[in-house]
Amino acid sequence: MSLPPRQTSAMAVVSLIMGILGWTALPFIGSIAAIVTGHLARAEIRRRPLELEGDGMALAGLILGWIIVIGSLLALVVILLFFGGLAWFAASQS
Repeated sequence: MSLPPRQTSAMAVVSLIMGILGWTALPFIGSIAAIVTGHLARAEIRRRPLELEGDGMALAGLILGWIIVIGSLLALVVILLFFGGLAWFAASQS
C-alpha cells in the first residue's frame, strides 16, 4: 500500500515569500505577514501531517519575519536612547 504524495502547504509558501519580502520590498508589513502565516502553516501541517509538508519553509518565513521585527524594535530603542541622550546632554549644558 503506497501513500499519496504530500502537498506543500500554501501558507508555508506564503510565509517564506513574505519573509523574503520583509527583507527587501515590504520591511515591516511583510515580516508581520510572514510571522502570522508561518504560525498558521505550522499548525495546519501539524493537524494534517500525512497530507501536507512544508514545515521548513514555514519555519524559515517565521525566522526571517522575527529577525526583522526584533531588529526594527532594537533600532527604534537605540534611536530613542541616542536622541534622548542628546536632549539630556543639551539640557544639562544650559
